[in-house]
Amino acid sequence: MPQNIRFARPIALIVLLTLPCYQGLAQGTVVDEIVAIVGENKIILKSEIDGIVTSIVQQQELEYSDDIWYQTLQQLIDQSVLAEHARRDTNIVVTEDQVDQALNQRINAMIQQLGSQVRLEDLYGKSLVQIRADLRDQIRDQILSDQFQSTKMRGLRITPTEVREWFAQFPTDSLPVLPPIVRVSHVVKYPEILPEAEQEALEIIGVIRDSIVTGVSTLESLARKYSEDIGSAQTGGRYESMALGDLVPEFAAIAARIDPGELSQPFKSPFGYHILRVNERVGDVVDFSHILINIDRSRSDPTNAISELTVLRDSILTYNIPFELIARRHSEEEISAEIGGRVMDPTTGERDLFVDVLGADWKATTDTLDLGEISQPAEVTLLDGNQAWHIVLLHRKVSTHRVDIETDYARIESLALETKRAEEMRRWLDLLREEVFVELHGTASDMSSKFDSTTASN
Repeated sequence: MPQNIRFARPIALIVLLTLPCYQGLAQGTVVDEIVAIVGENKIILKSEIDGIVTSIVQQQELEYSDDIWYQTLQQLIDQSVLAEHARRDTNIVVTEDQVDQALNQRINAMIQQLGSQVRLEDLYGKSLVQIRADLRDQIRDQILSDQFQSTKMRGLRITPTEVREWFAQFPTDSLPVLPPIVRVSHVVKYPEILPEAEQEALEIIGVIRDSIVTGVSTLESLARKYSEDIGSAQTGGRYESMALGDLVPEFAAIAARIDPGELSQPFKSPFGYHILRVNERVGDVVDFSHILINIDRSRSDPTNAISELTVLRDSILTYNIPFELIARRHSEEEISAEIGGRVMDPTTGERDLFVDVLGADWKATTDTLDLGEISQPAEVTLLDGNQAWHIVLLHRKVSTHRVDIETDYARIESLALETKRAEEMRRWLDLLREEVFVELHGTASDMSSKFDSTTASN
């Protein structure tokens, strides 16, 4: 029986399998050993497992152990088994565009983590082209396994009785104490950016463009020095194989129109001012390089935002207009406006939010409100990091408390469902493994003897 309940979601090993496995590759001394064969031709190498385990122990600050190594191997085998079954399922199709997009995200994340493309290539001992080629099949397998897994898990539900039975396993004195929680909706208005801030960004991007056109410098060099797009600056501003539909409209319009090799005039998107060069375009897929200069949004005038929010608040209170309707029609934060102003955790979808995590701006506002009350306009750092002004409706407030089935039902339900899914997934994977050839070799075979015998004795 479990001895405590966790309300911080741990990083699962299956997630860590998506991290780069570059540790030890640069030294040139790694001798690969085949540790598992899955299906007809999927080979798992010891260096793959070693790299993933290195990431796990570093990120979670753990001590290395054979148990972690063996668990990681089993997770990678599970993923390969799922991918094998997905390939047999004619209803599951993974397009090259999907693989390209996921591969670009992976490469960009790795470069951002390491600081530069050069550092990534040094650690792998390979060019970026070779790294992409090596990762392509792994990315495709991951997408296949994720899609196949979702076909099984998406219909899984949990009843209130099951939730209460799951929660009843935990002794009361082992339950954690949670900090204050609020449930809120808001209407957001962004302050007007001062003209001089826009003009400054436009002038900077213009000077950069002139330096490229006159041959003083290259786009790649200036992107590394000045571009404020963190995801591409270290790669010289380059994005490979991006679908036009994945780009914001202002950017996609330019990328679809200019000729390959041509350098665009400065143009504006929601992110700031850009210049763009299309390196190659095939249909709706483009390889491009760009430079972004952000607009200094701290140089803004909130007068109109405050005035508009004050009018909206008065309309709600005077004419009894539903807050949800005002948010849908007038809030400038799209993600919350679409759902009537409800503020949700962008990762979990949870509506009950820890005040301390929201930040000082939110706390200062919610601390002044009673249930059902609407705040005066207040400045806020939104969950996406942008600065804005908003009015807040307080739906729920819970002070510091020990976890309780009535107070925290939604959070407990989510954890209980997560546990049920994990258990169901394990049973399902055990059945799927019986239909796919899996053979362990070398180090893996030795560890299997150790851990299988330990499990049997328990």
